[in-house]
Formats: sequence, C-alpha cells, structure tokens
Amino acid sequence: MATTGEGTLTHQAARTAEGTAGAVLAALSVSHMLNDAMQSLVTAVYPLLKTSYGLKFWQIGLITFTFQATASLLQPVVGMATDRRPRPFSLSCGMVFTFVGLLLLAAADRFGLILLAAGMVGVGSSVFHPEASRVARLASGGRHGFAQSFFQVGGNFGTALGPLLAAFLVVPFGQASIAWCSAGALTAIAILYAVGRWYEGRLATLRAKPRPAVAATHDGPSSARVRAAIVILLVLIFSKYFYMASFSSYYTFYLIHHFGVSVEHSQILLFVFLGAVAAGTLAGGPIGDRIGFKAVIWASILGVLPFTLILPYANLFWTAALTVPIGMILASAFSAIIVYAQELLPSRVGTVAGLFFGFAFGMGGLGAAVLGVLADRTSIEFVYQVCSYLPLLGILTAFLPNLRRSHARPA
Repeated sequence: MATTGEGTLTHQAARTAEGTAGAVLAALSVSHMLNDAMQSLVTAVYPLLKTSYGLKFWQIGLITFTFQATASLLQPVVGMATDRRPRPFSLSCGMVFTFVGLLLLAAADRFGLILLAAGMVGVGSSVFHPEASRVARLASGGRHGFAQSFFQVGGNFGTALGPLLAAFLVVPFGQASIAWCSAGALTAIAILYAVGRWYEGRLATLRAKPRPAVAATHDGPSSARVRAAIVILLVLIFSKYFYMASFSSYYTFYLIHHFGVSVEHSQILLFVFLGAVAAGTLAGGPIGDRIGFKAVIWASILGVLPFTLILPYANLFWTAALTVPIGMILASAFSAIIVYAQELLPSRVGTVAGLFFGFAFGMGGLGAAVLGVLADRTSIEFVYQVCSYLPLLGILTAFLPNLRRSHARPA
C-alpha cells in the first residue's frame, strides 16, 4: 500500500511539473506574441512614415536594417553569455528596451530619431529570443519541436497583429498613438518576470542534482560535417528571410502600387499572409518530432518554389490566395532548423538560438536594405520576380546529415 501511495504521489508530482512547464511555454508564447507585435508595428507603419517624412525606399530599408542589425549582432553574444551563465531575469530586463523604443518612435519627429527607436526595439529583441528559446527547450519535456513551434507561433501571431494595429489604430489616430501600444511591453515585462522566477528555481534544482554520466557514441556526424551542416542551415535561413523581407517591408507597397488598393486593404492582406506564417510555424515543430526535422526542412524550403514563381504574375485575388501556402510552407522551416541545429550542438543551446535568430534578423534587415535599393532602381514588381527564385537554395538540404533522435544519452 505504501508503494502504491508513493507511486500516486510521484504521478501527481509529475503531472504538476508537466502542468507548470505547460504554463511556462504558454507564458513564453504570449510574451513572444507581445514582443513581435510591437516589432511588427515598426514595419507596419512604414507607409505612414514614408508619407509623413517623405522617405525614400532606401530609407525604409535602412530603418529595417537598423532594427535587424542591432538584434542580429547582439543575439549570438547574448546566447553565448547565457550558455556560460544563465540569467533568469534578463528576459524582463530586455523588454524595457522595447518599451523605451516604442515611446521614442511615437514621439520621433525626424529620421535620426526613427532610426534610434528602431535600434532600441532591436536591442530588446536581441535579449529576448535566445534566452526565451532556451527556457522553452527546458520546459519542453523532451518534445523539442513542439516547444519551439509553440514558442515561435506566439511571435508569428504577434507579427500578424502589427498590421492590424497599424490599420485600425495608428493610421486613424496618427504616429503618437504608437505610445498606446507600449502597454503591451509593460504586460510582457510582468509575464517574463514570473517566467524568470520559475527559471531561477529550475536552475537551482538542476544545479543541486548530480550530473549523469554521458555515454559516448560514435555514430553522430563528425565535427567537420557539423560545421558544414551549420553553414548549409545558415544559407537556408538566408533564402527564407531574404524572401520574407520582401513581404514584411514591401508587400503593402507592392499591393498599393501594382493593384491600387488602399493602405488599410493592403494591411489586411499582409495580415492574411502573416496569419498563414503563424499556422505554418505551429505545424513545423510537431511534424518534425514525428517524421524528422530534415524532412520538414526539405518540404518547407524547396516545396514553396512553385508558388513563389507564380506570384509575381498573378492578379489581386490569386496574389492574396498564393500568399497563404507560401506563408504556411515557408514558415514551417524555422522551428525545424533551430531544433535540428540544437541536435547538432546539444551543449550550446543558447549559442545556437542566438546565432540563428540573430542571423535571421540580420538577413531580414540586409534583405530589406538591398531590396529597397533594387526597388528604387528598377521597380517593386521586379523585386518579387527576383525573390521568387530564392527557394531554389533549398536543394542544399540534400547535403545535411541524417540525425538520430539523440547523440548523447545519460548513461
């Protein structure tokens, strides 16, 4: 009877721990939604800023580049630092930068201040993503793909909310109304402080336990193959985020210029695309847990090619329709790439997250800048014709090693 009682208590404790971890994942996803909604708002108000300050496309690209560069350069540094010494409350502290950046963007009256505000929001992002990704993996219960997708989909929904905030709040009430959105940053700070307390307790528990011996295995890829695989994954991130930059920064301009739609209509169609991205992100991780992450990478990068090739020549209805499979298929890649890379380097979870999030942000920023110059020199239509071939780089997936479920198991 005592054994039965102990087993019941153990089962209850396990269910409690699982429920707590689920609440942590939900908190991280909600925080990601708030974080990325505020970041998306920066790009969503580009038409307003362009009209108000007479900005050119290269200046629009420079705003995105400033935001993405601050995030991309700092994220790997944050990841490496937290691999060595985790900082549970860095999540809430980083969100303060986003809060200040939004207030500054609401009050900015010249181009230099707009750039500074975008940079502040980028710094907040650089602190949030690597450490939040690590906490999500810690709370995953072994379902790394699901946890990464669940965490990511919050960000995608937040990105999709940005255009709606712009269409129904900022466009009617003006640039100063951006300050109202800073309430989202305050909410995220409170949520992430609670997550930091859980994370601090979890770290204390892990440090108190003796580390299990690790059984040496020799069936994993060699160091050279790991390095080559990381390079291939980064090239795939380049193709994905250069293409995504054409949507995040210029899709509304394409719709307005090519089809003559209103600003509000263009923001709603951008929301449709970003909603499809959110759905694809949610599916990518769990599917990868079942069939393998390399298979998901194959399908998501190369599989989107037929749709991207058709898009530049479609009418308004089919343009909106094609963005749904493009968003869903392409978005399923990122969670799979992150988890695949973390399986390659399981002892450097933060570094991997920082490297890939940072590189993704950097490629998004560089893509926005390059495509802005290309649009000024040619046309916005030509930008989408060029970008339609980027998914061809997905063929490099063939050179990725096939991974087993684990390369190092507790002995």
